[in-house]
Amino acid sequence: MNQAAQISAHSNQEEPDTRGALARMVTTLFEYWKLSSNDQLALLGLSAGNRPALARYRKGEPLANSRDLLERAGHLLAIHKNLRLLFPHDRDLAYAWMTTPNRAFTGKTPVELIAEWGFAGLLQTRAYLDRARGV
Repeated sequence: MNQAAQISAHSNQEEPDTRGALARMVTTLFEYWKLSSNDQLALLGLSAGNRPALARYRKGEPLANSRDLLERAGHLLAIHKNLRLLFPHDRDLAYAWMTTPNRAFTGKTPVELIAEWGFAGLLQTRAYLDRARGV
C-alpha cells in the first residue's frame, strides 16, 4: 500500500501529521510535474497572493484544515496515480501529461483547465483519467 493510501486508510485527515504528509506528497508531485508557483497555487485553489502558504507546505508544514484543500490534494494524488498506471513504462510522459495540451480539453493543458474552472476542472481531469483506465 502506498503512503497516500495508508494515510487515507489509517488516520483522520484533520490530524496535523496527516496533513503534513499530504503537503509533502503534493509539493513533491508539483516538482515532478514541473509546475510554476502560480500553477501550484491554482491547483490547490489558493490565491496568487498566498505564496507564503505554498512555501510552508514545501517545508512540510501541514495543509490547512480546509475541506476544499484536502479534497484537492486527494484528487491531485489520484490523478498522479492514474497517470502512473496509464504510463507505467514512461515516467516522463506521465509527469509531462499535466502540462501537455489535450484535445479532450479543447487544446488546453489539464493545468490550464483546472486554473480556469477550479474544482470542477480538477474533477473533470480526474474523471477523464478514470475513464481512460476503465474505472
